Amino acid sequence: MGKTGRDWMQLYATYGMEEWQSLVFLFLQASFFTVLAILLLAYFDTLCISLHNWLPFLPAGAPRFIAGFSGCLTALLAVCLFVAAANIWYSGVALHWEMAQRMVSMVPDWSVVKYALDVGCGRGILLNAVALQLKKEGSSGRVVGLDRRKTVSATLRTAAVEGVQEYVTCRRGDARCLPFSDNYFDVVVSSVFLHTVGKEHGQKSAAAAAERNKTIQEVVRVLKPGGRAVLWDLVYVPEYAQRLYELRMEDIRVSECVTAFMMNSHIVSFRKPTLHPDQA
Repeated sequence: MGKTGRDWMQLYATYGMEEWQSLVFLFLQASFFTVLAILLLAYFDTLCISLHNWLPFLPAGAPRFIAGFSGCLTALLAVCLFVAAANIWYSGVALHWEMAQRMVSMVPDWSVVKYALDVGCGRGILLNAVALQLKKEGSSGRVVGLDRRKTVSATLRTAAVEGVQEYVTCRRGDARCLPFSDNYFDVVVSSVFLHTVGKEHGQKSAAAAAERNKTIQEVVRVLKPGGRAVLWDLVYVPEYAQRLYELRMEDIRVSECVTAFMMNSHIVSFRKPTLHPDQA
């Protein structure tokens, strides 16, 4: 059972694993090194004798040290790979759901929210968390999920499973050029998506950074004056916070670090000024 009271198996059955290829690859690697470590332990004496015969110039005790060190290193690699696989498995759905609940709680009053946007909605974990909150508040609001991939039908299926399909709409689009008018949404959210923008240029390149900054500007553009945005992402959140300061947003807050997908992640939240500087 997760911290939010949802059964993890139910969550995984509903949303599936988006990063399952990486998970399988890590698990296979971990299994290989586990078997290798067991073999090194089982045939330790045989390996020591073989090393002594192959490398007779080695000093006494060196073959045992080499064999022991190899076994320890192999076992350590297996443990690290299993930990990485477990973290990806946990981050993909369970942590994602828990962070979605946390992000939803950072918006003070959902009852007045008429339109919300989830940028990079994917399978709909955060999207449905927002919709569930709107339903809980008895709101007539709606949440729009935007994604650049062809995931609309799959996302709507998860909304139906959660019983919030009447609160959810989805469409394809590019986060760098959001297909919405200025000052449209009361709330904008996004989870572990923004770091993927511009990755075709190389994620550490200046071009990718410029594309991410463009996305932040688009979030600000479609947010209503007085509206709030809550963004959870990997690695680059301090970069987003700096850009938000440059855009003169208000109440900018960056959370403590949370390890997700074996990387540092943070939530940054902010409020758009009632009178935007560009309108002053």
